[in-house]
Amino acid sequence: MVKAERDYAQRETLSRLQLLMFARVGLVSLLLGVAIIIQVRETKTYFGEILNAHYSLIALIYLLTFFYVVALKYIRNLARFAYIQLVVDTAFITAIIYTTGGIESIFSFLYQLIIIAGAILLYRRGGLIIASLSSILYGAFLDLSYYGVINPLGYHYPYASEYQVSDIFYMILVNVAAFYLVAILSSFLSEQIRRSRAELRARQKDLADLEILQDNIIQSISSGLIALDENGRIIAFNKGAEEIFRVHSRDAVQRDVSEVIPFVVPYLKAENQNKVSQLTYKGDENQRLDLLLNVSPLKGQGGNTKGELLIFQDTTRLMEMEREVKRMEGLAMLGELAAGVAHEIRNPLASISGSIQVLNDSLSKGQAHINKRLMEIVLREVDRLNHLVSDFLQFARPQRSEVEEFDLNQLIKETLYLFQTSQKWPQKLKVETNFREKPLVITSDPQQLKQVLWNVFMNACEAMPDGGTVRVSTERDTGSHGLKKAKGAVSIKVEDTGPGIDASVIDDMFKPFSTAKKNGSGLGLAIVKKIVENLGGEVSGYNLDGEGAAIAIVLPPREGEPSP
Repeated sequence: MVKAERDYAQRETLSRLQLLMFARVGLVSLLLGVAIIIQVRETKTYFGEILNAHYSLIALIYLLTFFYVVALKYIRNLARFAYIQLVVDTAFITAIIYTTGGIESIFSFLYQLIIIAGAILLYRRGGLIIASLSSILYGAFLDLSYYGVINPLGYHYPYASEYQVSDIFYMILVNVAAFYLVAILSSFLSEQIRRSRAELRARQKDLADLEILQDNIIQSISSGLIALDENGRIIAFNKGAEEIFRVHSRDAVQRDVSEVIPFVVPYLKAENQNKVSQLTYKGDENQRLDLLLNVSPLKGQGGNTKGELLIFQDTTRLMEMEREVKRMEGLAMLGELAAGVAHEIRNPLASISGSIQVLNDSLSKGQAHINKRLMEIVLREVDRLNHLVSDFLQFARPQRSEVEEFDLNQLIKETLYLFQTSQKWPQKLKVETNFREKPLVITSDPQQLKQVLWNVFMNACEAMPDGGTVRVSTERDTGSHGLKKAKGAVSIKVEDTGPGIDASVIDDMFKPFSTAKKNGSGLGLAIVKKIVENLGGEVSGYNLDGEGAAIAIVLPPREGEPSP
């Protein structure tokens, strides 16, 4: 740090010395050249010692400047070299005054210029030293001239004949005061400039350090960070983004985002200011990555939008863990289901076994009415076992989705028609439909959705054995209520006017064998939950205000329609 400051001071002193040498040659050449022209015109027949002295001074200044330029390459102590030049310049100014009339010379102001130069080059100390030297030389020159020790060129009368001692003293005092005043003022300004430059350098260094720190922070973020300007051009592309998309920042910056990562463009056109989307990215090596994209506006100092900020989080491992947890939950639920099935099978088997034993005894006794009753029990329990095993297989066996595009409203109508014409449908039950968007096109598995609707309708019918009303409504959501229920998602709501969901099972209503119904298996809603989640949706159940209950199903947006 100290060495850097010293190097900067050396460079600054060097540049000022070079400027001083250039200004010295230019100024002296101009002023003395003009003076020579004026004197030649005023004394056309005079070509004596004044003109020769002028030429000698100009030549000597040029010679010394050439020496300074050569010596500047070898001098290490620039401050000392600056003092030497300023002292020599002060002596030259005294010589210039001597050759241009002495007390009547118009070049006494050059002392002030050299004092200012000393204050600029060497600050307060240099300014005061040069002011003191100028005062000594100028005062000594006037005193010696007054007492006749020296006679200025061009002035042929002794000072004593034209000036009083008080005049000389007053002139010396005024000039000395002016010299020190100029030295103090110029050094004050020079010190202020030096401090300002030091503060500016410190702030520039802090700003550079801050920019480096900011860049290091951005580059150290493991998430992919991409900044876009107002025209959609990439202005920042950190190392996290390089690793995710296998694109180097030099190949991405200043290019349109549609050229580098075109798949993200649909997610940028959503209306929300802060958008979160879960998406899948396939790289060049067909590597599948699950990414969580957060799009937020890039604000300027005035709060106005300057572009967009894209943050990609690689959730591949997290999604794999989530799928693994779901698989483990499925296995645990399957084990629980198996235990429940074993328990449920035991009771019908006991009834069948007892009925067969009684039937075997009654055959020899010819009790036909008892045989008929026993046969009915056997058939009923076998049918119960058949339904239980079918539900178990449907819940436990993985189903392969066959996704296609279809009209959801039409699918609901077809399922309702099939259910109404089946033996499961009570005659006193009414159906009301409310489809807000016609047609309502989605991309999903229609056969699995039919199974879901069938089970939900069955659940509503069993809740109203004495009749009631089933209301079915669909709509496409325009707002965001979670990760999956987002813009473009589709919701299905099935309401009934029954007694509602029992408080003892409302929290576990979608778990296997969780039911408050007398003859219910408790697998219908569990199958609904599993199918809906496999299709990427959500299902929930709740009681309505007043009476009745509702099952709400939310399906993800259709393919190609991003959710913010």
